Amino acid sequence: MLHDEVSFTDLIASSIHDMKNSLNLQVSALERIALQCRDRRDTPAFEDLGRMIYQAHRMNLNLVELLSLYKMGKAIYPVDISEQSMAELIEEALMQNQPMMDFKGIVASVDCAPDCYWYVERELLKGVLLNALNNAYHYTRDRIHVIARVTGQRLELRVEDNGQGYPEFLLRQEDLSGNQGVNFETGSTGLGFYFSDQVAKLHRNAGRCGTLSIENGGSLGGGCFVVRLP
Repeated sequence: MLHDEVSFTDLIASSIHDMKNSLNLQVSALERIALQCRDRRDTPAFEDLGRMIYQAHRMNLNLVELLSLYKMGKAIYPVDISEQSMAELIEEALMQNQPMMDFKGIVASVDCAPDCYWYVERELLKGVLLNALNNAYHYTRDRIHVIARVTGQRLELRVEDNGQGYPEFLLRQEDLSGNQGVNFETGSTGLGFYFSDQVAKLHRNAGRCGTLSIENGGSLGGGCFVVRLP
């Protein structure tokens, strides 16, 4: 054994970083090809590429979440909780997802006051929002609604859709971060919930910490992904 042997987790983290960079290049190429298909009015190819691009974005998001969790676990993530504009944060996340939403014809709306500011870890919370949008994209019929408001001395961030809603077994779970198993049929591992829950709990104030929950209903009648931060 080498004295300077790299730990397995460090090796995995390095590999994740390389995979993420490679995947970004592939996504960019797929998006260019998809736009060419759209311009040629090749609708079947355009729709097929749209589904591929969604899965590629999903994989990229999972890799970023894994890398962030690794750095948080090693206490090497540069956590910077500062006052941020929620309207700007939401706009930035939606712009990042807009090309993907255009492929499916999804209309996104926002309910957030221009003066809604809160102390958050900007990049990590944006990751939570991107995860929620990615989830809503998969299940919605054609609409997503993002809400940010201060209620009960907490920031409430909601991502709602007009799909069929979350399944009953998920709604019954008290802890979304640790009790969800692997679903080999859908490929779901619960990573998104775990990441979002850890980011929420990272936000603490006056003995309280952030929470993650899901519900059905909301303004669009579908699934609701809800983060509350003190």
